[in-house]
Amino acid sequence: MIQQRETTSLVIDGPADRPDMLASDADRDAIAGMLSSAFAEGRLTGAEHAERIRAAYGSRTVSQLGDLTGDLPGPVGDVGSRQAPFVPDEVDRCLLCLLLICCPPAGIAWLLVARRRARACGG
Repeated sequence: MIQQRETTSLVIDGPADRPDMLASDADRDAIAGMLSSAFAEGRLTGAEHAERIRAAYGSRTVSQLGDLTGDLPGPVGDVGSRQAPFVPDEVDRCLLCLLLICCPPAGIAWLLVARRRARACGG
């Protein structure tokens, strides 16, 4: 099985001295998914995406697959790149909507105070 690092390169569970380990269909599908995500984010052009997808499904080894994603950043959901949500979880969203509709300045102030409180509490 493969794991993903911040640089989106592949790491093999097992001996690190085996860069010639054969890739599985699941490995190829995982790389194709990462390439499609990068294309959707605008990091790859259509031609680059098509070329890399063809290369992914033509790859025999895990190191060949890693070369296809080595220049791409990690996924958006990585712990290192995670940002605080715009609206903290503990905020009553119905009340927030009501405040933003009836009195926008009060709603914005209430949201900012809730975000500051959530950051102070580590949330």
